[in-house]
Amino acid sequence: GGYVLHDEADHWWGNAKQRLEAGGAFIAWARFKREFLTKYFPADERNHKVIEFMELKQGSMSVSEYAAK
Repeated sequence: GGYVLHDEADHWWGNAKQRLEAGGAFIAWARFKREFLTKYFPADERNHKVIEFMELKQGSMSVSEYAAK
């Protein structure tokens, strides 16, 4: 399987790839993922989504309480 970037993300990756491959460096998946998340899903937004998720309810229980059950 694979992923396809479209529009602005594809343009971003073309530029980022040139920058990251400077000097012949190999771009591993972990590096791509870190660069992509930094650009399109910054840490403060990820943290906000984690908090939002943990505050979800399943019936009268929070998701974390439900998962621990």
